[in-house]
Amino acid sequence: MENSEKSSLRKVLLEKRDSISFDLMKIASKQIHRNLKKITEFSIAKSIGCYYPVGSEVLTQDIMQEALSEDKEILLPKVVGKDLMFRKIKGLNSLEKGNFDIMEPRDNCPPSEKLDVVLIPAIGISRNGFRLGYGFGYYDRFLAKIDVTTIALTYAKQIVKSIPSSENDVRIDWVVTEDEFFNFSNS
Repeated sequence: MENSEKSSLRKVLLEKRDSISFDLMKIASKQIHRNLKKITEFSIAKSIGCYYPVGSEVLTQDIMQEALSEDKEILLPKVVGKDLMFRKIKGLNSLEKGNFDIMEPRDNCPPSEKLDVVLIPAIGISRNGFRLGYGFGYYDRFLAKIDVTTIALTYAKQIVKSIPSSENDVRIDWVVTEDEFFNFSNS
């Protein structure tokens, strides 16, 4: 089971993130989108795994719309048992409410594991590439099976000195905030 250090850090960071006003979220998300496009792996990607934002997560609707308008493939995760399965969507109208009230691709969206990059939500992230998620391990299990460039989208104030990590935690390749973007593959 998860250690209490992680749980209390998650609580603090979620409270911090949930305190951001919607207007600031929109502004920060626009900046994050702008910074994301400066990452070559993202700009040349043909198929992009993304997520539909819930709560105070970085807004991704514009990222998805823009990528779709550039004829890129957008895939979103659907929770199947203990695993994530990514399915290709034609547009945001291909989504329906799934588990945890999260918007997921409908069943008629074709599954695919052909992903160039995956954008991942983070409650917190450390400067050595360890991400704090919601504690269910869906992304860690998925990423352990697939070789893909990972990019965590998060607000600058969610970056922390360190996150307690276990051997199942998958390190993220890139972090994008409204202020900066950096990668860990060299660290």
